[in-house]
Amino acid sequence: MFFSMIRLRRDVSPKEIAGLVRGDGYSLHRLIWNLFSDGPDRKRDFLYRYESVNGWPTFYAVSAREPADSGGLWEVTPKIYEPRLSKGERLAFKLRVNPIQHDKKERTEPEIEAWCASRIERGLKEKLPTKKRIRHDVVMEAKTKLNFKEMPHDKRPHVATLIQEAGVAWLKTRETEQGFLVEDDKDKPAVRADGYCQHRLFKGKEAKPITFSTLDFNGILTVTDPDTFIEESLYSGIGRAKAFGCGLMLVRRI
Repeated sequence: MFFSMIRLRRDVSPKEIAGLVRGDGYSLHRLIWNLFSDGPDRKRDFLYRYESVNGWPTFYAVSAREPADSGGLWEVTPKIYEPRLSKGERLAFKLRVNPIQHDKKERTEPEIEAWCASRIERGLKEKLPTKKRIRHDVVMEAKTKLNFKEMPHDKRPHVATLIQEAGVAWLKTRETEQGFLVEDDKDKPAVRADGYCQHRLFKGKEAKPITFSTLDFNGILTVTDPDTFIEESLYSGIGRAKAFGCGLMLVRRI
């Protein structure tokens, strides 16, 4: 694997920068994909994170291949990425995620009829209907459960507190499968969840907008399973929306 820092060259003109970005978020997605795509059928084999460093576009990427800048606009600094970690090792980390959780819900009668009809149309075997998978944003779901909009203002929890608690709870549900542990001390939390943001990206004028949310984590974790942590957290990333800059965990020893 490779870890790369990708920075826009300092001699790029403001006109070129404007042409690259054009004021829409989807352009950032295209910029990083252009560095890794060598054909129309190429599947994503990289993670990335975008940051503005002193106002200058910068990407961090973990990938199976080195990025290739055919346009000569970027300073690309790749290095071999082969982390060696031990069980119990503590790391400082930064992580941007799409905080989505899946639940299952019984289908209504009309939904069951539509589900069965769909299977017949596709030539699939008859079977008992399964539960419907529901995907929801954990921050918005926390607000819904509290009936946040209808609560008197003096009774509402602070939004930052709600984001912190919902975010850390979501992260802790991933601990076992990702090979790490975060401390959950409400009086002195080892992880901060903030920067919650909802995004709408437009691929084209007629295209349906791409919508997703992001949440940033900063804190300390303990490695519980080094092999799983490296493969599932550092190489494969955490959560969904990885094509749009989510999931890459940046770590350093402390």
